[in-house]
Amino acid sequence: MERKHRRFEDLLDQLAELILRMGGLVEQAIGRSVTALVDRDSRLAREVIGSDVEIDRLELEIDEMCTEMLAMQQPVARDLRFITTALKIVVDLERIGDLAVNVSERTLELNEEPQLKPFIDIPLMARRAQEMVHGALDAFVSRDPAAARGVIAMDDELDRRMEQIFRELLSYMIEQPSSITRALRLNFIAKYFERIGDQATNVCEQVVYMTEARVIKHPSLTVERDGSATG
Repeated sequence: MERKHRRFEDLLDQLAELILRMGGLVEQAIGRSVTALVDRDSRLAREVIGSDVEIDRLELEIDEMCTEMLAMQQPVARDLRFITTALKIVVDLERIGDLAVNVSERTLELNEEPQLKPFIDIPLMARRAQEMVHGALDAFVSRDPAAARGVIAMDDELDRRMEQIFRELLSYMIEQPSSITRALRLNFIAKYFERIGDQATNVCEQVVYMTEARVIKHPSLTVERDGSATG
């Protein structure tokens, strides 16, 4: 029995390592996508698009591992929530990787035309989004709900910058109709980074549930540790 327990603990550690590896690739994709944008580097943008295959592969590997652990080990309580949370988190991480690809695709399109404006707020959004993803992964691995809540609070900054960028780009489109296509693509990119923050927030909400058995995604509902919900 003790040997079986040790084996299960090793599997939990391996699961956490795989998620961190996937998260590391996702963080790298965010950083490289914004570098490709700012430097107008089409080669790097294509590399980001190509690297998404490995993120997808890790998602499938983690999903398979979680399914096997649930079927073979039949975990309960805290370990069960850790595994089911991992299953949900990898979906968010894969989506973040897709959003970095979306940024790179828009970059390739933008590089076909002259640059519309200097990049100031978008790189700041990208950096904050990257920090949120890193913080969310740390909170998951350390099972730290306080850290998760701290990351969630960071999302307001991305929302504010998104609104500011939209207003600025709208003024470009009104004053220079020829800039509409480029401005729309930049607005899409800003939205992608805002969505990355949303995905990181999703991860953190799952961390709070994993550690406290409390749903904070829907404030009107409180899920108690016995699984019952009250409103």
